[in-house]
Amino acid sequence: MGSVPVGDSGFCRRFPKGLGFNFGSDGSSSSVVLDQERRAPSRLGGKRVGAGILDAKTAMAMRSHSEAERQRRERINGHLAVLRSMVPCADKLEKAALLAEVISHVKKLKRNAAEINRSYTVPSDTDEVRVEVEGDVTIAGRLMVRASLCCDNRPEILADLRQTLSGLHLKTVRAEISTLGGRMKNVLVMTSEGNFSNLDKHLFVASVHQALNSILDRVNSREDLLPRISFANKRQRISPF
Repeated sequence: MGSVPVGDSGFCRRFPKGLGFNFGSDGSSSSVVLDQERRAPSRLGGKRVGAGILDAKTAMAMRSHSEAERQRRERINGHLAVLRSMVPCADKLEKAALLAEVISHVKKLKRNAAEINRSYTVPSDTDEVRVEVEGDVTIAGRLMVRASLCCDNRPEILADLRQTLSGLHLKTVRAEISTLGGRMKNVLVMTSEGNFSNLDKHLFVASVHQALNSILDRVNSREDLLPRISFANKRQRISPF
């Protein structure tokens, strides 16, 4: 077998390119180029995969934000619909005007409820003392006080009220008494002549409140000293069955 010279360029040209033969400096450079071409697609593919993951996360975050915003708008619209149902003729009002109208309407309802509560003298289940000034002192020239006492129905309460009011030098203008289920409510409108400043007015109201509270305390203390009524003394409800 004959030997082939390594440096014979004609022999090297007989083989096709790309078989990985490294002969001389030309072969080394071509091998480096092939290695770079093999690695380049893997780098580009990794970048494309990473970019795809980021795009998916961004799209998911945008969808989540959009869904949260949609739910928030639905809640607001639901609350506004409830507010519109509370106020008459509020279908075409804007949000700010609707809120102002609702606040005004609620304040009006509270005033009406307070007026109704004051006009009715139905006793409640809890002991209560309320004292407030009626009217303007500077215009009327006198102090008008409205006081209410709600407690258990006891015969001695009227005598205690009369004695207490005489000690305060008050003139009774109107008196209302109502009873229900063993409870009673006394509503008194009283007046006192004389000049009253704002400080005197508050002190006077506080003194009336304290006097009525003392009546309530005496009633409760007497009730604690009374003996317990046995069931035999109570009226029995007879059932036909």
